[in-house]
Amino acid sequence: MYSRPMGQGQHRIKGLESVDPLSVPLPHGTEVITRVARVSGERRVPQGMVGRVVRARDGGLDVQITGLGELWYAREELVPRKPGQVQFALRRAAAWDALQPCVVLEATVGSRAWGLAHEGSDTDLRGAFALPLSWTWGLGEFPRDLVSADGSATYWEVRKAIDQALRADPNTLELLFVPSARAKDVLGEWLLAEREAFVSRNIFGSFGRYALSQLHKLSSSQRLAEHRDLVLDWLCEEPAPDLDEVARRLAKQSPRQAPTPEDGILAAKTYIKQLYRSLSDQGLIEANDFAALTRYARSGGRRPPDARELRPKNAYNLLRLIALATGWLKNGSPTFEATGALRDRLLDIKHGRVALDEVLRDAEALAPELEAARDQSPLPEHPDYARADRLLRRVGEELARRWVLKEPGAWGRDAPEAPAYAGNEPAQEEPPT
Repeated sequence: MYSRPMGQGQHRIKGLESVDPLSVPLPHGTEVITRVARVSGERRVPQGMVGRVVRARDGGLDVQITGLGELWYAREELVPRKPGQVQFALRRAAAWDALQPCVVLEATVGSRAWGLAHEGSDTDLRGAFALPLSWTWGLGEFPRDLVSADGSATYWEVRKAIDQALRADPNTLELLFVPSARAKDVLGEWLLAEREAFVSRNIFGSFGRYALSQLHKLSSSQRLAEHRDLVLDWLCEEPAPDLDEVARRLAKQSPRQAPTPEDGILAAKTYIKQLYRSLSDQGLIEANDFAALTRYARSGGRRPPDARELRPKNAYNLLRLIALATGWLKNGSPTFEATGALRDRLLDIKHGRVALDEVLRDAEALAPELEAARDQSPLPEHPDYARADRLLRRVGEELARRWVLKEPGAWGRDAPEAPAYAGNEPAQEEPPT
């Protein structure tokens, strides 16, 4: 993300009329529109689909499309969704190239840090960078994070990293505490030396309770996907049932207890309406109505992913977070590498060999131990804000000193040139990542 002066709203972008949308870089997180149709298995994916870039691969890009998953496209088969996406892509790519020398801390994270990698696993990097003083002046925006084109490396500006760590953000604390964390400058050494300032019992909420809530959401998503598949199967019958009949059947399948049968049917109708609205928004059906949903079901064309395809990687990582939080709260220090029975179970989940409902039961079984660890934890109740404030001020003073004295290096004499403010109008808000 980029910070921006207060009071800036949404404005039309000038100065991009001559930019070829087929030539701009499309870094991780960029929203795009597909220019060609694609066949995925037995499904035909039409052109004009909206997706988000996940990674660069094999000379093209993997794009996440809602309801379909990840599909690969050549670069010329994609264009940024909005003019603001063009500016975002150009700015993020330029920042990545310019600020690589300013990285002060880096670590290998993800499955390779957790002992859960296989030969083909990605190598994920996370880190922190410090901006040269000149980058923080003027009206222009300055980068708060750097993300590689393939999405495998993410670096946060030091102030952002400290803010996240104070909130017990799992990704930031992992960066600071994994054994692979390595300083690339004395500023990185200072971050590692003060990392205990960020640790508190807040881990209970940001790791453990967060993971439990997300697993419940995953379980709910799975049930909705199963219901979706039932509805689509029913609509293939001869003759096709009408909305009232589908709603009556679906109400009997729902695990939720409605106050009355009529309430159950009403809730089922609401779900069916949400289903065809969602498929319409994704461009999978031609109209936002039940008739279009029926035609879609009976067309023999592509379907959204089956429930069993729903994010086992997310599920195993959430269970890992609960186990990590429990151990950290109990022992006062983290153990990131999974071993023994826990490792075996996580790998089974990762490879889709465990039903999501079983994962949820595993997580709920860990909840009492998690709460007991919180109640008896040697960790402080809150992070040490004063210590974090002193660290941030020390970093700022050191960056100013190097700049003023023009010392050799990326924060002094050899600092990358700060981007000039472009245009007479404020820049458009960048898309979320």
